[in-house]
Amino acid sequence: MITPAAPDLADSLFPSAREEAPRANQPTAVPQTEHPAYRLAFQDDDFLLREELRPVRFQLELLKPELLLAEAGITSTFVFYGSARIPSPEQADGVLAAARTPREKLVAERLVAKSGYYTVARELARLSSCADRGQGEPCLTVCSGGGPSMMEAANRGAWDEGAPSLGLNIVLPHEQVPNAYVTPGLSFQFHYFALRKMHFLLRAKAVAVFPGGFGTFDEFFELLTLVQTGKVAPLPILLYGREFWTRVVNFEALAEEGVISPRDLELFRFVETAEEGWEMVKAWYSSGPLDD
Repeated sequence: MITPAAPDLADSLFPSAREEAPRANQPTAVPQTEHPAYRLAFQDDDFLLREELRPVRFQLELLKPELLLAEAGITSTFVFYGSARIPSPEQADGVLAAARTPREKLVAERLVAKSGYYTVARELARLSSCADRGQGEPCLTVCSGGGPSMMEAANRGAWDEGAPSLGLNIVLPHEQVPNAYVTPGLSFQFHYFALRKMHFLLRAKAVAVFPGGFGTFDEFFELLTLVQTGKVAPLPILLYGREFWTRVVNFEALAEEGVISPRDLELFRFVETAEEGWEMVKAWYSSGPLDD
């Protein structure tokens, strides 16, 4: 008579999906098992990608980063928004050399003039990151869109410090490879912009917004709307590049026209240097915890 092993009271009576899935992939070959209807639902890509399954895909895209970030102990982030087109100082000469027409040369010169913000973003990320969180220094985990330019600068600053950083990439018609400075285990890819933007802010303790285009505007103004309407608690919002932002957006006019309150202009602060921005963040949390 075989004596069963003593049960672990924490064990489930049922086999896990991980245990059963391999067996489900090796059925006896008969017409019924070879039909797609026989596949386990969670292993059936054709089923999961149906239009009717969009709510399930929303849930999965919210849940996967949520679980992995919780397991990694990431609770407080410093989010960086900004252009994917501003060159790093190392790329500046190449951008100028590639310009051919007078129009292209003018645009190239303006982009190169903004390359200093790459350096600022990199330094701000370095200042706010900690490789060893046991030293008692206040620090945050850098989070970017995972792409090039200002996003790369943010992840690179954390990398300079030997600290981990997040990259929240998005599937686009033209491939966007994660930049080399994102921590591999914290590099995520999204199909839905809405879920990606939610993850930007779920753990955000501060946000730095650098000059950028439609994507940066979208993220920045959605953040302002969420804070303005009380859907998100106030937090430090650093707007880098007063000259750029006041040229492309007349914030004062919005208040003068009555479509926003004058108090809404206090939701963000113009800054220029990494040190200035980091001091603002630390001052904001001077009466409470800042680090993870």
